[in-house]
Amino acid sequence: MKKAILFDLDGTLLPMDQDIFVKTYFGLMAKRMAQFGYKPDELIHTIWTGISAVIKNDGALTNEDLFWKCFTEVYGDEKTRNDRAKFDEFYREDFPKVQSTCGFQPLAKEIVQYAKQQGYRVVLATNPIFPRIATEERVRWAGLEPSDFELVTTYENSHACKPSLLYYQEILDALGLEGSECLMVGNDISEDGVVKQLGMDIFYITDCLINPDGIDIKHELHGSFEDLKEYICLD
Repeated sequence: MKKAILFDLDGTLLPMDQDIFVKTYFGLMAKRMAQFGYKPDELIHTIWTGISAVIKNDGALTNEDLFWKCFTEVYGDEKTRNDRAKFDEFYREDFPKVQSTCGFQPLAKEIVQYAKQQGYRVVLATNPIFPRIATEERVRWAGLEPSDFELVTTYENSHACKPSLLYYQEILDALGLEGSECLMVGNDISEDGVVKQLGMDIFYITDCLINPDGIDIKHELHGSFEDLKEYICLD
């Protein structure tokens, strides 16, 4: 029997079109930060550079420290230090508007609560490229609370990103579990499916499936939240 279930957020518990989400998110950030002297194109390029570095993180730094290291290389120590609070203000005041680009899955909260009732430890294994404040905001968009999870991965507490196995291993180490004792629930074939290399099972939620290579998953665990609930019940 499995002991823990790892839930992805974007496209799994929280339905979304990632392209629309990112376009709206960055658009709002660029507009707000322009008043502080940031040129929109340069800012967005810098953020993507930081995200790219974080995705390749080898574990030497937290994702947070690595991202801001990249940011500092463009804007310098003083401006970065002085303006970090302004980015926090963006997440508090403007980022909530991005919710309009997302859908809502009423079964998301139900399945998390059901898993806990069945005795599973539950983790929000969302790709930790966002700060905690933005991640917790998106959790609430899904009808859940951060406290619903034993662990929520953010860029502050993670040293790697999906699809790196280091990311998933860090979660396993935090839980004190082996891969075979966990189930990953996600929607991205490449980012979530790599858990099989750690002996973890994967259940693909197909509502917002990301499968650009058209990989056949008919022999994999997959389906709706109702199908997942049935599977959990049988485990």
